[in-house]
Amino acid sequence: MMKTMRISRIWVIALAAITMMFGTAQAGWDPSDEQRAHTTIEKFKQKDPSLDRFFSKAYGYAVFPEVFKGGYFLIGGGRGGGYVFENGGIVGRTSITQLNLGPQLGGQSFAEIIFFKGKSDLDKFKSGNFELNAQVTAVVVTTGMATNTDYSNGVAVFTMANGGIMAEASIGGQKFGYTPIDQ
Repeated sequence: MMKTMRISRIWVIALAAITMMFGTAQAGWDPSDEQRAHTTIEKFKQKDPSLDRFFSKAYGYAVFPEVFKGGYFLIGGGRGGGYVFENGGIVGRTSITQLNLGPQLGGQSFAEIIFFKGKSDLDKFKSGNFELNAQVTAVVVTTGMATNTDYSNGVAVFTMANGGIMAEASIGGQKFGYTPIDQ
């Protein structure tokens, strides 16, 4: 019984490590590929035109064209990269790292946009120590969804599936990195 439990633990740790490496390898982004961020913004606007109010009034936003995540058994994670916009222009690059604990199985890719209501909200993100925990809910973009959505503690988070399938009942958080673009 103990040997079986040890082997199971080893498999879970190995699969989690592979999942994280896969996410990291796939989430590599070309710094000159700003067009993917703009294309992602257009996809979000097409899916839900009511998001225009966030794009026009937010002080800034972070756009992640593709975040890869996967999980097996009780652990999962994800990784992706994107760009930070301030007053409509790109000011930096960003990365996202996710860790989830709880029952889960599968893998998926999704796009995410985080809107920052004011300068101080964006400055917190740009400090490099920004985290979103389980209490911040991401809204899955569907037509008209943004109409009834507002900021929570200065941020609003929207996601849109790119592909894959994942079943989970987990809790976790997202941690972000930020690197300014030299002007």
